Amino acid sequence: MTSFPDSFLWGAATAAHQTEGNNIGSDWWEMENSPRMHIAERSGDAADSLHRYREDMQLLADRGFDMYRFSIEWARIEPEDGQFSEAMLQHYRRMIETALELGLTPNVTLHHFTNPRWFAHGGGWHRDDAPEVFLRYATRAAEILQGVEWVVTINEPNMVAVVHDFAAPNTSDEPPAPDAVVTQNLIRAHHLTGGMLRERGHKVGWTIANQAYHAVPGYEAETLAYQYPREDIFLEAARGDDWLGVQAYLRTFIGEGGRPQPTAEGVERTLTGWEYFPEALGIAIRHSAEVVGDVPIVVTENGMATSDDQRRIDYTTVALRDVAAAIADGIDVRGYLHWSLLDNYEWGSFRPTFGLVAFDPVTFERLPKPSLDWLAGVARTGRID
Repeated sequence: MTSFPDSFLWGAATAAHQTEGNNIGSDWWEMENSPRMHIAERSGDAADSLHRYREDMQLLADRGFDMYRFSIEWARIEPEDGQFSEAMLQHYRRMIETALELGLTPNVTLHHFTNPRWFAHGGGWHRDDAPEVFLRYATRAAEILQGVEWVVTINEPNMVAVVHDFAAPNTSDEPPAPDAVVTQNLIRAHHLTGGMLRERGHKVGWTIANQAYHAVPGYEAETLAYQYPREDIFLEAARGDDWLGVQAYLRTFIGEGGRPQPTAEGVERTLTGWEYFPEALGIAIRHSAEVVGDVPIVVTENGMATSDDQRRIDYTTVALRDVAAAIADGIDVRGYLHWSLLDNYEWGSFRPTFGLVAFDPVTFERLPKPSLDWLAGVARTGRID
């Protein structure tokens, strides 16, 4: 039997652009609707969580979960440079109050991939003043964060550094490399914003996309060189934070030329095309703890894109057993948030279904899957038999 501490936090996560719908002021909306980009699907109404957030939260609260992670949308709050929407600030305040009312601990992310159009058009994270511009937004957003203990500054900054300009996708045969200027601006933004939030009494961290890097034998040095600017530099920036979000789905092999290797033929794949490898989470936790040192960890995303809900349960079972093993070995892991609460817009398509809950695209009726009640049972008992 696998067991977890009584204080362990259980919940699920979503992101604004992927669930709210009609985020027309963002750079992602602009890209989706550009005829030049050939995006498979547009986000459109998404899951209409802009209006149905209480229903979404109720799904977790009714089943005894502890925490709900969601993001607030910079493009809605600051639709033009220096112009803030009081109405949208109040909207997100109502979301926070709803979570608190329902007994859920809100875990609020200030930036989850999308930027306001005006910011992107002005150079985005390449701007010399990008950290200060982000701090200005975060300072206004902090006005609505009363009662919020856990705050994420930036989701997966290591992915933002690699794909910082959505309108200019990588077209070479080389693996995309993180931009050094963007990396430093993101780190500075995190530290500036974190200091401001910490002064207001919040627990501050950011979330890293962990790749569970594996070296092809003989290419260990190349793997370390590939991994450092894509993961470890961002983990190092979290030293001294109040907590760290670990997010893992897959593993990446690095081989000849210091390049990622193709997924082996014949392995099971998820709907994203990734290898089925639930052990990635345990590897990510252990590696992150090794780099950041004495910083508490929360699993802020982990899951599987599949139409087979039993396979989702299988994947999560293995991942959670590895979380428990890490805790037993003395790593301070405080909670597990499944990605995602809802099937949602996965950055170009609705086809990869990660959700514990499906929804009807016409009526938006929420359709819980067996995995939701399974995970709720694990959360209530604190164990996996």
